[in-house]
Amino acid sequence: MDLLLVVSELVTNAIRHGGGLAGFEVDLLPEGVRLSVHDYSDAVPSAAYGSGTLPHAHEGSGYGWPLIIRLSREIHIECRRKGGKTVSVLVPLM
Repeated sequence: MDLLLVVSELVTNAIRHGGGLAGFEVDLLPEGVRLSVHDYSDAVPSAAYGSGTLPHAHEGSGYGWPLIIRLSREIHIECRRKGGKTVSVLVPLM
């Protein structure tokens, strides 16, 4: 269930805030599943490096990155050579 939620949040962020989904990769590793989501925006979300604390009030958004942080490990954000960025996370399976 955690994996499905992280996939949904990353893809939704790419569509809503990243100019659209440019690509999606999944790699099964001994320690879990590595997800890499590519979008068209160069902007790095500041919330991606937050504490994972849920917001006190819901004003239309704000829960995605805290959930991703809580359910994932090794969050990396890299600029893509042709523009945009790749968000990669490792989701443990156990």
